[in-house]
Amino acid sequence: MQSGHVSLVNTGPWSGQRRSHSLGPVDRCTRLNACQGGPLHHDERAERPGSHGEHQIQREVGTVDRADRFYGEQVLDRLNSRMTEFVARQEMFFLATADGHGECDSTFRAGPPGFLQVLDAATLAYPEYRGNGVMASLGNIRENPHVGILMIDFSQDRIGLHVNGRAQLVTDEAMRRKYPGLPVDPVPGRRPQMWVEVEVEEAYIHCSKHIPRLVKAPLRRSGDGTQGAAGDDGQAWGTDDVRRKGGDYFGAAARRRGLAQR
Repeated sequence: MQSGHVSLVNTGPWSGQRRSHSLGPVDRCTRLNACQGGPLHHDERAERPGSHGEHQIQREVGTVDRADRFYGEQVLDRLNSRMTEFVARQEMFFLATADGHGECDSTFRAGPPGFLQVLDAATLAYPEYRGNGVMASLGNIRENPHVGILMIDFSQDRIGLHVNGRAQLVTDEAMRRKYPGLPVDPVPGRRPQMWVEVEVEEAYIHCSKHIPRLVKAPLRRSGDGTQGAAGDDGQAWGTDDVRRKGGDYFGAAARRRGLAQR
């Protein structure tokens, strides 16, 4: 386990029971078909993971048995010990959120190994910072707690881990009262604006067959001969330097300035 991690509670063997999903207004409408005044129908989610939509597609394309094998063998309701070890060494993950209307957003989070904290077998947490000030992911979570996290090891084991669950926003002060063993600055030189605490509902493998093998390389030097980076690891953690953050790499601001001058 990486230094600075909160001590884990016993992860133990999987319980064999999946977390029940509490039904929100949209779920109830779908389950009961009440919005259209239609008949009740059986809610497969009480017996099988996944959405009504994926179950329907499985029936249409004939993959129900294949899906059931995957559900039964690979989908857990908490992290097992190998998953916990995997999370502890990750330096990045991809995060999917959606607002209250279902409008989606995906983003990328990175930090030193262990910045994504395993608080116990059913709980993860990660720090959030000011960034560009938009707070899109946090805003979505405030409206809709469902999140999807994807971690991929591109260099060592070439394997991925999905974690789906329910998130809540917690202030830095409240998080440290609750978990006093948290590192002071999970990302060097920065204090979190707040934390995202995720209750694990599903954890399962992302297979390796299409994951490319990547190796770390030195950052490309800029025109003035510098790397444009701050830390010993070559990362400009927490910088507000426009150049070090990538500047107007895709030319969006320049184009808007050009249009405004017409």
